[in-house]
Amino acid sequence: MYGKLDYLRRGLRYVNNSVRPGHKTLSTLMFYGTDLCDSGCKHCLIWAKRPVKHLPIAKIVEVMQSRCVSKHTTVGLEGGEFLLHPQALEILEWFTNNHPNFDLLSNCLKPDSLIDAVKKYPPKRLFISLDGNKETYLYMRGKDGYNDVLKVIENCKDLVPISLMFTLSPYNGFDDMEHVIEIAKKNNIDVRIGTYNDISFFDTVEKAHETEIGSIVNTDVLTYGAIRKVKDEILEKNDKLNELEKEEIETPKHDHNKIMDSNDFKNSIPANIVDTTENYDFLLLYDEWRKKKLNLKCRSILDSIVIHPDGSVPICQNLDLKLGNVNTNTLDNIFNSLASQEIQNKHVHGCNQCWINFHRKYDIVMMRTLEKGLPKWLIEKMFGDYQWTDDKKVTYKQFMEQNAKLSK
Repeated sequence: MYGKLDYLRRGLRYVNNSVRPGHKTLSTLMFYGTDLCDSGCKHCLIWAKRPVKHLPIAKIVEVMQSRCVSKHTTVGLEGGEFLLHPQALEILEWFTNNHPNFDLLSNCLKPDSLIDAVKKYPPKRLFISLDGNKETYLYMRGKDGYNDVLKVIENCKDLVPISLMFTLSPYNGFDDMEHVIEIAKKNNIDVRIGTYNDISFFDTVEKAHETEIGSIVNTDVLTYGAIRKVKDEILEKNDKLNELEKEEIETPKHDHNKIMDSNDFKNSIPANIVDTTENYDFLLLYDEWRKKKLNLKCRSILDSIVIHPDGSVPICQNLDLKLGNVNTNTLDNIFNSLASQEIQNKHVHGCNQCWINFHRKYDIVMMRTLEKGLPKWLIEKMFGDYQWTDDKKVTYKQFMEQNAKLSK
């Protein structure tokens, strides 16, 4: 899905962005074009946002003229469900003609519309959400869309590269992961494994990384009314707290008594994941991270950003901290201003709060690549301390070898 040239370009861009922080360019720009969604996912509540907002095509085109955007910048178009954007086809047409290096993300609940769009305006990659078998899909996503996903795969796999996107969460399990990987192998397509996170824009309810994998597997389907009730209760509770209490509640905490033992977690990972790209180590290291044994600096925020339907630009995909809004400022000023540089530098060196593949896979690839040619102590002299596990001296290679022995 991503070749050596992609990683080389991103490495060179990291050097530029570190040395010239006021002239950073983007590797990845994700447009959350709309928060309108026809799904009812438990791990993402975008579909319950009101009022619905759309980022208009005129603003998207304006953003694409920014100096920090180059022809090599990969643009992602998502939502909500991007095809529900009232100008979706116009936007796809513009990108096809002006910036063909774009990806399309979809839930496939309108399979025929998606297939037609892919044929007419082929993205560089098509990312499709699939979080388990037919039963799991229904109770996790609230819609019976499993067969729609299979239909899109069958009709589009020979047209564009496809990635199945699986999110490991409290609402599904490792059996579901194994199933999705088998679907990908059967169709000779890529699969991307992610983990459930408390992404601010997603309005999640269950606490990520503390609520155990597969612990809330049931057949209940969420309704808008139920979500509004939960949100109102949370708002009412927060209104009663002072600022100190708010800060304490919002700081991630880990109760190790609630989460699976490391050996159990690692042994639960399906064997067929080893044949996929950049997923096995991501999960092994996730277990180290959630047990507070791993610490990697978040460098991806120097070359990857998202823009929300209301035009706001958060520092990353996870936090609610905003750098600015494209409706009131240019993307270049938002991304490269002195104020943003200060915030970015602080979070590069001090944030280890999420395990989102949009950010953390980059950190893993960067550090493990450096270790292929340099000793760990020298890398730390150049880039600062980091650790893969509780033993700070262990290298990536040693960590993977230790876990290979564990799994046998």
